[in-house]
Amino acid sequence: MIWLVVALIVFVSYLLGTIPSGLLISKSQGIDIREHGSKNIGATNVWRTMGKKWGMLAFLCDTFKGWLAVIIGVKLAEHFGVTLPLAHGHTEVKHLPSDYAGIAAALGCILGHNFPIWLRFKGGKGVATSLGVIIGMMPLVSLVIFAIWGIVLKLSRYVSLASIIAALSLPITVVVLLMFGPAQGWASVHGWGNFYFAVAAAIMVFKRHTANIKRLLNGTELRFGDPKPAAAAAPAEPPPVTEPPAPPQP
Repeated sequence: MIWLVVALIVFVSYLLGTIPSGLLISKSQGIDIREHGSKNIGATNVWRTMGKKWGMLAFLCDTFKGWLAVIIGVKLAEHFGVTLPLAHGHTEVKHLPSDYAGIAAALGCILGHNFPIWLRFKGGKGVATSLGVIIGMMPLVSLVIFAIWGIVLKLSRYVSLASIIAALSLPITVVVLLMFGPAQGWASVHGWGNFYFAVAAAIMVFKRHTANIKRLLNGTELRFGDPKPAAAAAPAEPPPVTEPPAPPQP
């Protein structure tokens, strides 16, 4: 059954997605990122807590595992086929189309990053990993989405807002390239399955940023580069009450 190939791709991609890059990087420096900042294992919290170098490394690692999941998924689809019987004793080997193999791998990897079984299903928000799988599936779309993310971040300095707008732009970009993009080559997008994936990925990113949306609406979301708010100072103790001096004795 072709669904066994799909299940294998999703399973392998999920396991790859569960690799907690941010947590492993923080542990290598003697820090548990889950105990600092927003307590999220994603690249943004690593950047804010540990600095630019480590945050960039976490971002690249999460992006790479998304790209790698799609590449492995396509290779698995090419390797494992389903033999179908035909008339007169003939058979045909049917393979899962590469587009659908990429979609299955992408969804599995994003779910693994967001809900890793090793961390009690408490993972990141899937932005860097989503970028990675889109690079593997639709390179031109990934460039457009990354550019939108960068522009919004530059103008607003809100990482969450940039991620949300980039996610919402994903289905629109896919539709435009489906209808008006090139038919072949690295810039092409084939099949409406990619649009359905884009909608699902956008919804997942949006849902993972629910708390950020509330803070954006309340004006309490932290801008990128701003210092962390200092802890509220403890109230000063009242001065000790002293007894008035006793009157002199006559």
